[in-house]
Amino acid sequence: MVVDGIYYAAAFGAAGILVAWLAGAWFSLPLWILAAFCLYFFRDPERAIPSGPVAVSPADGKVVAVKSEGAGINRISIFLNIFDVHVNRAPIGGAVCSVKYQRGKFLVASREECSVSNEQNIVTVQGDRTTVMFKQIAGLIARRIVFDKKIGDRVAIGERVGLIKFGSRVDVLVGPEWEIVVRPGMRVAAGSSVIARRIDLAEPHGA
Repeated sequence: MVVDGIYYAAAFGAAGILVAWLAGAWFSLPLWILAAFCLYFFRDPERAIPSGPVAVSPADGKVVAVKSEGAGINRISIFLNIFDVHVNRAPIGGAVCSVKYQRGKFLVASREECSVSNEQNIVTVQGDRTTVMFKQIAGLIARRIVFDKKIGDRVAIGERVGLIKFGSRVDVLVGPEWEIVVRPGMRVAAGSSVIARRIDLAEPHGA
């Protein structure tokens, strides 16, 4: 459980108690529902992290795009609805070498143009002879992006690194040394779903 969920739930619960005391229990029901939803939304389940030369999904959600960005770079876009787990995880292990916050719009996160236009936090991780970038992108409802690491920190593959509150999108950009193994329409889970495999580190046939 992310601690923010406890704070939100406590606030709605306190408001529910006050409304119940002033106006009756039935009038406080919406506040209790909101308190329960906050506890559900900020859940943070454990995940089985795969081994090997792979990249994992940094977010729970639905793959909405797999596209070439040119110069050998490919992008995987994952849309999170409000019912998905919103804790973000590192797609690969390595060192955080860049963190850039970009102001922007708050378009619906499932739209293609939000990859460039929306407010976002752009993180680059330097791994073993590879660099992977991922973007925490705000959406129409999501207005707060949290990233818990700083430049120079080392992260393990699948490690918790932050979250985006209330609906959002995460893009992952990988180089030509990666083979993408997901396609649009697939559901993925942060930290446990493999989204790409290293081509250059694959064992030769017959080894």
